[in-house]
Amino acid sequence: MAAIDSFDFSGKEALIRVDFNVPLNDSFEVTDDTRIVAALPTIKKVIEGGGAVVLMSHLGRPKNGPEDKFSLRHILPTLSKHLGKEVKFADDCVSDEAFNMSSHLEPGEVMLLENLRFYPEEKKGDVDFAKKLSFHGGAYINDAFGTAHRAHASTTVVAQFMSHKMFGYLMNAEVENGTRVLNEAAHPYTAIIGGAKVSSKIKVISNLLEKINYLIIGGGMAYTFIKAQGGQIGSSLVEDDYLDTAKEILKAAESKGVKVLLPEDSVIADGFSNDAERKTVASHDIPSGWMGLDVGPKAIESYRNAIGESKTILWNGPLGVFEFSNFAAGTKALGEMIAESDAYSLVGGGDSVAAVKKFGLGDRVSYVSTGGGALLELLEGKTLPGVAAIAES
Repeated sequence: MAAIDSFDFSGKEALIRVDFNVPLNDSFEVTDDTRIVAALPTIKKVIEGGGAVVLMSHLGRPKNGPEDKFSLRHILPTLSKHLGKEVKFADDCVSDEAFNMSSHLEPGEVMLLENLRFYPEEKKGDVDFAKKLSFHGGAYINDAFGTAHRAHASTTVVAQFMSHKMFGYLMNAEVENGTRVLNEAAHPYTAIIGGAKVSSKIKVISNLLEKINYLIIGGGMAYTFIKAQGGQIGSSLVEDDYLDTAKEILKAAESKGVKVLLPEDSVIADGFSNDAERKTVASHDIPSGWMGLDVGPKAIESYRNAIGESKTILWNGPLGVFEFSNFAAGTKALGEMIAESDAYSLVGGGDSVAAVKKFGLGDRVSYVSTGGGALLELLEGKTLPGVAAIAES
């Protein structure tokens, strides 16, 4: 495995797998350029080193081949603006025209290949398709952490055809920060796990119980735990199939000396709407027809000691429906506590990242991950195919 800082890119084309799976509005304009900005240091490293760049990515989930709404050409204005230069575009990723374009790039030039997922071979990890992609560059850089948990042609298989392969700056940072909260955390260590479903976070929680001191459970998933303890949760979100699992997690936490903080009180509503009638009640005593949409003031205060003591904080998942202004207080207060603490803090998962951005806290936490599913699998203790393809070479 080569290291990007010491590699000589002069006169070479670097094939970079980026994650430009960004949201677009109805006019096909980029509405959140976070992932594009995150890829810039790696792209600029190659350019400044005298190399040319061929970028490849997916966008959305096209089902039946090319669809204009999933074309990466919509990304060009934003990407060109950030790089301060025109980015060339190939309207296919493995056509003769695309190969002709990539083989005639001058040092400093950047081109973007069309959406990889217009070919079903990409998701299937097809070897022949990966080999074709490898013809676009003399060095391969994987800088797409968001897809590192997928063994796709462009994220994993292509590496076997490249003699020079390395992580980009974003991938390096993601792996280093993920490894830090998994294996190198300073204590006391608090994990905040929120979001809608227990089912999607079981493996993460189980793996973290070996490492943490405090576990704060929030969001819709908290009510499965509260019901498992015999609480009345009204119409709150619940996974009845996971009540026994919730009990097992609580029992395991107790046996390992991990203090679990479930919301003592909740802000409840008589409907899933920002304008619904609302009131604050004990989380274990929510009346019929009402649902918990945020944690209450007592819950927020109960988190303050754990956050204040902590030297490491992992935050994955909001505490409530923060998209509704009337149910955002808990998530906002938690974010501010984390920002004001002296702890090393990693925020990951799409909703947590969106919350941090919404409340202007992005530059006040230690690290904001760009990976959703990839981060979860890393936190579960899994080896990510996109990481292994390079790290083990």
